[in-house]
Amino acid sequence: MIVATAGHIDHGKTLLVKTLTGVDTDRLPEEKARGISIDLGFAYLPLPNGELIGFVDVPGHERFVRNMLAGVCGIDYALLVVAADDGVMPQTLEHLNILNLLHIQRGAVVVTKIDRVDEERVKQVGESVSALLATTQLADAKVMPVSAISGVGISELREMLKREAASAPSRANADQHFRYAADRAFTVAGSGTVVTGTVFNGKVAPGDKLVISPAGNEVRVRGIQIQGKAAQQASAGQRCALNLTGTDLEAVSRGDWVLAPAIHQPTQRIAGRVSVLASETQSLKHWTPVHLHLATADVTARIAIRRGENIAPGASAIVQLQLDKPIGALHGDRFILRDQSATRTLGGGVVLDPFVTTGSTRGRSKEAREGELAAFEQPTPQNTLQALIQLGRPIDLQRFETLFNMPPTHAAVLYDKATLVMLGKDTRVGVPRARHQQIVDAVVPQLEAFHKAHPQATGEETETLRKKIAPELSADAFGAVLRALTDARKIETSGSIARLPAHSTTANTADEKMWQIVKPALETAGFNSPQIKDLALQLKLKEPIVKDFLYRKTKSGEIYRVTPDRFYTKDTLAKLAATAQATAQAQPTGIFTAAQYRDWTGVGRGLAIEILEFMDTLGVTQRIGDTRKMRKDFVPILGAAEIPAKPLLAAPRPAQLPPSSSKPANQQRRPNNFYRR
Repeated sequence: MIVATAGHIDHGKTLLVKTLTGVDTDRLPEEKARGISIDLGFAYLPLPNGELIGFVDVPGHERFVRNMLAGVCGIDYALLVVAADDGVMPQTLEHLNILNLLHIQRGAVVVTKIDRVDEERVKQVGESVSALLATTQLADAKVMPVSAISGVGISELREMLKREAASAPSRANADQHFRYAADRAFTVAGSGTVVTGTVFNGKVAPGDKLVISPAGNEVRVRGIQIQGKAAQQASAGQRCALNLTGTDLEAVSRGDWVLAPAIHQPTQRIAGRVSVLASETQSLKHWTPVHLHLATADVTARIAIRRGENIAPGASAIVQLQLDKPIGALHGDRFILRDQSATRTLGGGVVLDPFVTTGSTRGRSKEAREGELAAFEQPTPQNTLQALIQLGRPIDLQRFETLFNMPPTHAAVLYDKATLVMLGKDTRVGVPRARHQQIVDAVVPQLEAFHKAHPQATGEETETLRKKIAPELSADAFGAVLRALTDARKIETSGSIARLPAHSTTANTADEKMWQIVKPALETAGFNSPQIKDLALQLKLKEPIVKDFLYRKTKSGEIYRVTPDRFYTKDTLAKLAATAQATAQAQPTGIFTAAQYRDWTGVGRGLAIEILEFMDTLGVTQRIGDTRKMRKDFVPILGAAEIPAKPLLAAPRPAQLPPSSSKPANQQRRPNNFYRR
């Protein structure tokens, strides 16, 4: 359990901690000389079960409230210290307001210096403080009168703190990604950079790779110390020191987070609910400059309130905070706002959406954004998720997980209970299962309608399809739906086009007549299919018309585009594949050359090579250097065909002329293997 003191200067906070723990938390020479606390002090009280109560002693002077704020972040318990002789003082009130704004719900009032006054005065002070607490989170705080000089009440206070530590609820954030607020940084000879602070979330162990945020410097944990002793782990709710490698002292300071890379996402614009103290005399207006204190960070910022509105004393509203420099923040983080001169606490609030600049408002109506922020005010991530689902928009799952510092394994369980379907690669989004099914069920009917209206079109543009069926989905998310339908063979996609598998762009009367003319011409040509221009000339048709028809007809699977300007019927291609098989079988090794295939088919050398290259793309043949072999059975792809019994041309010519030839050597016929490729 981490306990922080609070209260006015010279009310005995430091002496109280020293009496409880034996540790003087005033470590600075200036503090010793002036007799006041300037910066944070730390001490520990060991418990019988081996656990520790960590104390953070904060300065009480109004000039050092920023240091006090760095000390009370992430605490479990507060000791509001009030001197019996002085009673409630200005910093008593300000510190109490800060504890209340930070939502500290467990604590006690310690009335000190009771040895200086009579019992009636002690009673009056206790009653006045209890009255102040009545409307705060600490309304049930117990009043404990003590004297650090005489020791009266100290034993009772110590035992009460031990009982509170034993009954303290376990941290619900222990299984989250690691997040640690640094409040000091220094160097140790032989060790390097060391930071001290409070573990807000998760666990850390030596060897862990982390990030200093917001700078983004990568570091590794070299060692951990708790109360000056080496430790193998530190978890949420503990104070510890981290020895870091990969950084120097200048790169880390109070206000930084040391955290897991998964949640490193600095921000300069935060949406949150801000409450203004009832004691303020003026309303908080739009664009008011403030100091924002979040965890150990202190940054200047401006408040953006809806046009024409302000926040009256004692009231609250959702605002945007525009920061002058980036900080780390997550949903649920509490913050304090002080005035521009940092002399007065104005109010505080809670972070709802720390990532306003990531596009969370882009393309959203005012009502949609208000609904999203209302969802972020729900008490649990489960409630927030359900509220987001009700808004009817896809949920950015990565953003949701980062907002709530939720590991993927925990998030997956949550999504399953909420019946969300995850879509997308670049950005994962969640869609309710019922809506996902609606989108899936709408694709095929929409493509059917498109094919009916545009029979000669190859298919519909996927972007047009998305806008008609699921405009709320991104192209990436809708693409995931189409990929699933493609894998199920319910549709086909090619580039940016989607179509039904059975769709033929030539399924109309005019194209059927054209096919009755073109098909016989291609079949008659056999292996020597004519080029498009020659086919058009032969049929006495315009070349563009023939070309458009042939390209569209390939979608039916009845013809194939083998070269840029030659098309073959499926039956002819099957015969060409059978010829390749016969050529391979005629060779002892099953490996044949393009020249051998040319001789079996009777086509030109160039065309033979182009046909074989097309067979390679079908997976029927496989090229091995300048030769080929059969790769797989062509029948499932092209259908059955009769295998030629012998070459269509005569046997290969002799390798060279007889020696008696009178022709010069340079005019003799070249060896037959010259043609092999």
